[in-house]
Amino acid sequence: MTIETIKLSWADGANIIVGQSHFIKTVEDIGEIMASSVPGAKWGLAFNEASEPRLVRHEGTDPDLESQAIECARASGAGHTFYLIIGSGFWPINVLDRIKACPEVCHIFAATANALSLVVGRQGDAAGILGVLDGGSPLGVEGPKEKAERIGLLRNFGYKFG
Repeated sequence: MTIETIKLSWADGANIIVGQSHFIKTVEDIGEIMASSVPGAKWGLAFNEASEPRLVRHEGTDPDLESQAIECARASGAGHTFYLIIGSGFWPINVLDRIKACPEVCHIFAATANALSLVVGRQGDAAGILGVLDGGSPLGVEGPKEKAERIGLLRNFGYKFG
């Protein structure tokens, strides 16, 4: 087996959710989740089918985001994986719980706007995601000022803690 890292790219300001699922029905089910969670949201989805005819299945409301999701799927080549790119102004937290509850979804590897690379193993004509490299490593430890900023940001978004 060979192991490589694949850097994914998508539109600035957008987020990506990368996951593993087991069936082409994933495309329709995630599409329905997106349509019913935030009507009018822009998104693109691609799914790598692992059994014949082994196509990249896709849906979306934005042709550019859908094309970017297809490119992410093709770059990884990992079977039974999906790549959901969500347009700006909409975040994974808005749909992540519903996607994780989708009957076909086995695992979520990442939900991020950060730079993302996949660690992919390849053997013969098969490939699988072994892990992800998401963003950068910490540069320090949060102090009182950073803690206040974090809490302020969350309150600004409408979240509360304790």
